Order: sequence, then structure tokens, then C-alpha cells
Amino acid sequence: MSVIEIKNLTRDFGQEKGIFDISLEVNNGEVFGFLGPNGAGKTTTIRHLMGFLQSKTGTCTINGMDCFKERDIIQKNLGYIPGEISFFEDMTGKEFLSFLSKYRNLDNYERQQELIERFELNIDSKIKKMSKGTKQKIGIVAAFMHDPDILILDEPTSGLDPLMQNRFIELIEEEKKKNKTILLSSHIFDEVERTCDQIGIIKDGRIVNACPVETLRKRHMHTYKVTLENEEEAKRFAKDFDGTLDGNMVRVASKQSLEEIFLAYYGGGESDD
Repeated sequence: MSVIEIKNLTRDFGQEKGIFDISLEVNNGEVFGFLGPNGAGKTTTIRHLMGFLQSKTGTCTINGMDCFKERDIIQKNLGYIPGEISFFEDMTGKEFLSFLSKYRNLDNYERQQELIERFELNIDSKIKKMSKGTKQKIGIVAAFMHDPDILILDEPTSGLDPLMQNRFIELIEEEKKKNKTILLSSHIFDEVERTCDQIGIIKDGRIVNACPVETLRKRHMHTYKVTLENEEEAKRFAKDFDGTLDGNMVRVASKQSLEEIFLAYYGGGESDD
């Protein structure tokens, strides 16, 4: 069952900037990896899903509801991490999370506390004095603390160190087991490879590939034939490289990493966000 659905979405800002005829689906219990460099159209797409922009051409729905017209209903059961998080900088982390808890009418703080401890977050200092990584942790706690069924995450581990990135991946894996529906925009390829069921690659505002992760890997698999001097050498070679033996010839399959596939679509160009 499709939870997040975009059909033929176009937002033309002129000078070939924007998104063009975007269509994608994220099914119930699925993690969808949304990949593309800065300016490719990821955040514009996500802003339509969040109801911050109204679609002019095409449609965006979550659980069958229009993302703009019914955004208030949708956002009650949705967790969101924006690409650029804005805070009330004069608040402490504790005050900010308390404010959000009241806004969401939360009366159980157990989940919030578990996330604070998981990410070793100090919530007592003023937000304006926090590092980028600490602010990002607050964003993560804010997005997950009400235990939403749907999560839209735009570069969620930006600014986190490798240890905290790994803890975030573990969190996504846990949420996946709970049948949560997640759209994850990321440039951390390990993050995407470990968590995502589907991949959508966006380039110049257009989806250039959208398919299951394994399908993408198979499309970019290379098979090599290696001929050895005799069958004994071929057996050893096949064992060492997990190949298929045929007399003194061995067939070896080589899968590209997700990063290599991504760079192939972008011609090896820069992919920083």
C-alpha cells in the first residue's frame, strides 16, 4: 500500500531550475532513499510533501490526503528533519523540546528521554551556543519523540560524527522493524545501503532512476571471465573470488557500490550538498 505518493510534480523556477515531472511512491513499512547533489531538487520535492509549497502541476499525497490542503492532519503523525533546521536560538534544548511536546500534546516523555540518552545530548545549554552536530541531535529527537508512523528526513545526519551517524542508522533499522514509512534524503552512502529498500536518484530536477536497491545493483553488475592454466588453479581462484567454475574458466561477478553507481549517473562530478 502506497503511503507517500507523488505524481507528475513540476515546479519550474526558470533557468532550468526546479523539479520536473517527478513521480515516486513510498509504500507502507518501506525506507526510500532519495539521492542527488545540491540543487538537484530533493528539498523542493520534500517541501511539497510537507505542505510548505502547493503543487501547481501534479499531485502530492500522504495516506491519500493532499499534502498542502490537509497538512495539519498529516503532520500530526509525521516526523520531519529539514535540511536546514531553524530553532528558537535563545531557548535551551530542554525548553525547545518542552515547547514541542506541549505543541504535540505529549504526556509521555519516555521516548524523548531514550533518544536524548542514545545520542548523548546535553539539552541544558542555549541552542545558540550549540555546535551544528548538537543542533542536529535536537532535530532528530524532535522528529522521533512522538513516535510517528511516517518520517521525512532531509540530510538527517549532517554534522554528526561517525559514532552518532551509526547510532542514527541503528535507529532507522529499529523504526523499519516497527513498519514505519520513511523517506530519507542522504549523502551518506553507508546509511542508504544499510537502511533503504528503494532508491530514487534525482538529477537536474528529474528522476533518472527509481527502483529497489538490489535491482539497481544488478543493473550495474559486471561479469568477468578468467581463464586459468588448469582446472586446479581455476578451483582455487573460484573459491577465493566466489566465482562459478567451468573447466579451467571462472566467471566472477562484480557489484558496484552505491556510491560508484551514483557517481556514474553524475559523470563522476561533485556530489557535495
